[in-house]
Amino acid sequence: TGQPVLVGTVSVEKSEVLSRKLQQRGIKHEVLNAKQHTREAAIVAQAGRIGSVTVATNMAGRGVDILLGGNPEGLARSQVLKEGHHADTLLDEFALPLPLEEMPIDYITARRKAHERLAELVREFSKVCNDEGEKVRALGGLYVLGTERHESRRIDNQLRGRAGRQGDPGSSRFYLSLDDELMRLFATGALSWVMGRALPDDEAIEAKMVTKAIERAQNTVEQRNAEIRKNVLKYDEVMNEQRKIIYQRRDQILSGSDLKAAAMEYLADAVDSLIETHCVSEADDEWDIDGLVIELRSFWPHGIAAESLAACSSTDEMYDLVMADASVYYEKREAELGAPTMREIERQVMLRIIDQRWREHLEEMDYLQEGINLRAMGQKDPLTEWQREGFEMFGALMKGIAQDFVKYVMHVQVVRNDQ
Repeated sequence: TGQPVLVGTVSVEKSEVLSRKLQQRGIKHEVLNAKQHTREAAIVAQAGRIGSVTVATNMAGRGVDILLGGNPEGLARSQVLKEGHHADTLLDEFALPLPLEEMPIDYITARRKAHERLAELVREFSKVCNDEGEKVRALGGLYVLGTERHESRRIDNQLRGRAGRQGDPGSSRFYLSLDDELMRLFATGALSWVMGRALPDDEAIEAKMVTKAIERAQNTVEQRNAEIRKNVLKYDEVMNEQRKIIYQRRDQILSGSDLKAAAMEYLADAVDSLIETHCVSEADDEWDIDGLVIELRSFWPHGIAAESLAACSSTDEMYDLVMADASVYYEKREAELGAPTMREIERQVMLRIIDQRWREHLEEMDYLQEGINLRAMGQKDPLTEWQREGFEMFGALMKGIAQDFVKYVMHVQVVRNDQ
């Protein structure tokens, strides 16, 4: 009959399958999906012409009205470009790199000619589109055909709302199958019985029970999606606190502030962590002094004897002894390299270690989140477990950053290029 048709699909893949079937039947049509985003406004604007068939995904191109009979300005622009005018001459003034009066004279002249021709063609096409619009209205306006119900009723309504805009006539109809994902996952057995009855293929099933069942299925999906979004926010709160701490450290480094205090803090963290690892027991005769001496040597070439550490009456006394040696060695390194060079080394090393460790931590947190819901099988709250383990992993991250920093800074060798 020539009535324009807008066909809605729920995915790009399904729109392309439908497009191939239309091509096989020799039906001329336009496909509007994510792959056509540069042309979507032009395609939507002309979807109301006589005989037009437009296949759209999730009603892409929102914000552009489908004018019955076509959009005269859109047609005029296409014609201007076909006649050889450059697309840049049709740009809005705000999109130009310079104020119009400061643009090259050749561009201003070409722009004036293009706009004069555009205005002339808009007048011509306005009459054509108005006449065609009347014919389309007589045919019943735009016909919207939904190939499947979307998970969200809102998107169904957006597609349906393309017909009958601004007082124009129009109609819409959705076609369902028990193989549709929404029906397969959420439809009830009673609905399957109704739709599975031996009815002719072209007979419409418009029972209220079918409509209600679809609404219930859509509500179920929307509630599930809302719950997922709520959980994502709760889980991200943990990551957000961690991000703030890491980014604060990075900002410190990038702003060029003196990092010596932060460097000494990392040094203290590393020493504290090592003593805590090797001197767990309250009884000093169970402390692993030899292991501590060996591991401290991997951080810097200290001169602390095992006997000196064993003579300490508490871990606090041991910490003071080790920190004194570490501080002396750090100052010695600074004297050798010079304060400006030492500050630059601190900055480069700290930034590199934070970035590398943070990337690894994000991957580990993603891995943890993937399996955290299985904790519910052990009668544990997944969110609480995520918060607890995330806190422990972040503690390990900060400890690792401190230890890596001390190792690199204490051992780094500076090579000077003499020109």
